[in-house]
Amino acid sequence: MLSNAYLLLCFLGSLFIAETKQKTFTISGRAQGTTYQIQYVSEEPIVGENSIDSIMDAIDRSMSLYQPHSLICSFNRSFQKSAEVDEHMVNVLRESFRIHRKSNGLFDITVKPLMDLWGFGTESVNHLPEREAIDSIRALVGMDKIWLEGMILYKSNPKISIDLNGIAQGYTVDVLADFLESRGIENYLVELGGEIRVKGNKIGGNPYEIAIERPFEEQSSNLLLQISNGAVTTSGNYRNVFQHQGKTIHHHIHPKKGYPIQNNVLSATVIASTAMEADGYDNVFMALSPIEGIALANTLPNIEVYLIYDDAGILKEAFSNGFHQYVKK
Repeated sequence: MLSNAYLLLCFLGSLFIAETKQKTFTISGRAQGTTYQIQYVSEEPIVGENSIDSIMDAIDRSMSLYQPHSLICSFNRSFQKSAEVDEHMVNVLRESFRIHRKSNGLFDITVKPLMDLWGFGTESVNHLPEREAIDSIRALVGMDKIWLEGMILYKSNPKISIDLNGIAQGYTVDVLADFLESRGIENYLVELGGEIRVKGNKIGGNPYEIAIERPFEEQSSNLLLQISNGAVTTSGNYRNVFQHQGKTIHHHIHPKKGYPIQNNVLSATVIASTAMEADGYDNVFMALSPIEGIALANTLPNIEVYLIYDDAGILKEAFSNGFHQYVKK
C-alpha cells in the first residue's frame, strides 16, 4: 500500500510537469481605431489572429460609426425611422437602456447629435455652437425617443441618431473573452484600447496585475490591481479634448443640458463583472461629483470605482467601499 506522503509527492510532481508545459501566447494588433492585446495560457496555440480579427470585423459592421454601411449608420440616416439590428447591437442596446435607468439618464446613447455639434463626432468643427443650436439639438436627445422591438430599433424622429462608442468597446472585450472560454481557455487577459477583462492566473499561479492609469505622468500612482475574474476600464477627461479661448472642452457631454460636463473628476476606474458594464459606468462616474459617484457605486452590485479628482489644484482620490480588496498589498 502506497503511503499518503508518496501519493502527495506524485501528485505535486504531475502538477509541476503539467505546469511546465504551459506557455503564454500573445496576439496583438489594431482594431476599432486603437490597439488590442490578448494573452492566454495553454500548452499549444488555440486561437489565431484571423479569428480575433473576424470577431472585431463583425462588431464593426454592426456598431462602427466610421463604416458607412454598418447597421448603426443605417439607423442614423436622417430619413430612417427604424432599422434592423443584429445580436451584437441588441446586447449593447439592452445594457445601454439598463445603465441609462440606473444613472438617472446620465448615460445616453442618443447624445450623438450633441457630440457632432461640439466637434466630437466623425467630423471636426471650427467654432463652438450657439445656445440656439444646442437647444434645437436637445430636442433630439433622450433614450425615451428610441425603443427596441425584437431585432428592430425604432426612433420617434428620423433625425435622432445614436453613438455606442461609450460602451461598445467594452462589449467587444467581453465577446473576445467569451470566445476564448468557448475554446477551453481558462486563463487569459483581453485588452482593447485600455479596456481589460481577465480570468484565472498567469503561469506560476500569480493573478494578473493591472496598473491604474493616472492623468499626469509625473504624479503617477503606484496602485496595482490584482483581479482573477472581472473587468477594468478607465475614463478620463484628459482624453479627447480641445482648447478654445483658454478653456478645455471635454468630450463628455451632459445629455440633458447639452454642454460639455465641467466638474473636478479627472478619471474614473471601474471594476465590474463585464467590460461592457464597466465601460458604460465609467462615463457615468465622470459626469458626477466625487461624492455622488461614490454614493452611486456603493448602491450598485459588483461595481467598484476609484476616482481621481482635483480639489483646488490638489489631486485627491476617492474609493467605493469594496475597491481596496483588489489593490495589491
